[in-house]
Order: sequence, then C-alpha cells, then structure tokens
Amino acid sequence: MTAARRLWQHIEPVHAVTYFAPEVEGALAALGLRGFWMGYFAARAAPMGEVTAEVVTATFFGFSPSRTHRAIPDAWSIAPPAAVLAARDAAVLVALRSSVGGALDGDRLGRAVALAEEAAGACERAGRPLAAAHAELPPADDPLLRLWQLTAVLREHRGDGHNVALVVAGLDGCSANVLADAAGVVPPGVQQRSRGWSDDDWAAARDHLTARGVLDASGEITAAGRALRDEVEATTDRLAEGPVTALGAGGVDELCGLLRPAVDAIVGGGTIPFPNPIGLTPPT
Repeated sequence: MTAARRLWQHIEPVHAVTYFAPEVEGALAALGLRGFWMGYFAARAAPMGEVTAEVVTATFFGFSPSRTHRAIPDAWSIAPPAAVLAARDAAVLVALRSSVGGALDGDRLGRAVALAEEAAGACERAGRPLAAAHAELPPADDPLLRLWQLTAVLREHRGDGHNVALVVAGLDGCSANVLADAAGVVPPGVQQRSRGWSDDDWAAARDHLTARGVLDASGEITAAGRALRDEVEATTDRLAEGPVTALGAGGVDELCGLLRPAVDAIVGGGTIPFPNPIGLTPPT
C-alpha cells in the first residue's frame, strides 16, 4: 500500500463523520434543508459559495446531474452557504466529541493538528477546486474542529486528483461508477442508487465500457478493465503525493499513529457503515 493511500485511510474516517453522523444530518435538516441529499450537497459545496448545480455536478463528479439539480440551487434559497457551514461545523464537533471520546487527548490532538497543517499546506490548489475552497475557510479555534477542517482539505485534494485521473482514463461520472461496481468495490447496485443514475444511464455506460473492452458481454470486468482501474488508482495516489512528501515517511507514520485511536473509535462505534459508497475500508 502506498503512503498516500495509507494516509487517506486514516484521514477519511475522521472526515466522513460529516456524511454519516446523525448530528450533522439533524443540524442541516433544522435549517430547512430537505432530506439527506440536499443537506449533503449543500454542506459539501458551501465552501465554494452559491454555486450552480452544474458546478456541483462537475466538482463532485460521480453524481447524476438529475440528483444534483434536485438539491441545488434550491438549497441556497433555504439557507445561504455561511449558515450551512456554521450548522455543519457545530454538528461535526458534537459528533466527533461523541464518537472519538478521549481517543484524542490534548497533546495527541495538538500534535495531530500540527502535522495535518503541514500536510494540508502542501496540497496543490491548481486543478483542485474543492480542496482550494476548503483551504480558504477561516481556521476553527477549537483544535478538534480544526483537525476536521484539515482532513477536509486533504481528502478533497485526493478526491479532486481522483477526478482528474478518471477524466484522463476516459471515464465520465456514470461509467466510473459502473466500473467501480463491476470491480466489486462496493456491493452490486450501491453505486447506482447512491449516485442517482437511472437504469438507462447505467445501461448506456455499461455498453460504452463493453465496447472499450473494459467489461465483457455479461457485464463482468475484464483484465483490461482491472488494468484501467489499477491505473486510475495509481494516478490518484501519485497526484496525492504532495502531503506525503511534505511529511516524509516518519511524519506519515506519526500522523497515522496519532489518528488511529480516533479512527478505531469512529469505526468501532458504527458511525461509518461498511461497506459504503466512498469505497472506504477500515485501515489495516
């Protein structure tokens, strides 16, 4: 496993509390945002301001435009980005304190923040819109919330790079999900349902991938398809090397070690479901 992927496995569970913790969903619903997906799109996009559905579709990449348009721009007429961010951050802090407990004490937390600051500071912003938007947010005074903000920068930096890798590989949002489904990253059907693709969209993407030799006639992934997916993942890791280089091998080991008790508490407490549409597995 590359150092970049190992770092992601320890950053992502801390960050993903924002997507799965009931405290966050409840706080966004209290603003009037309707349903999980409106809250999700609004909270994740809010650092970019009142962007259009087209911008959200482009930057989030894997979602059906129809799903994005059901949430954006209506969300901004209900709650402006500043209100969404305030509610999200307050709820994330409550959720983290509840799920992490004493796993991050004062000294451990302070050192983790310092290392995460160094790693996030090395994130390239060019071509990384979501990472850049999160990096521009005012730093939180609370160290636990600040750590979460930094995990957001790091994971969006990796995610932005992953989208670049998919585009270079000739994959659009739907075909990328079809390939992930065929590769067994998540149980069958999860990606189509969670990303909002219609049966017609899904079938067209499968036909396209079959014509490329990525899938066989029965929809199973081929050797060429596995090679393509491996290439995408390798490119994603390479594009996420900046923070790893800044920390060095020792820094990556130290940050992962500092975060591991918190990650274990989050995973063990059931905050994040496994399997999940993110494709995250518990760190080894």
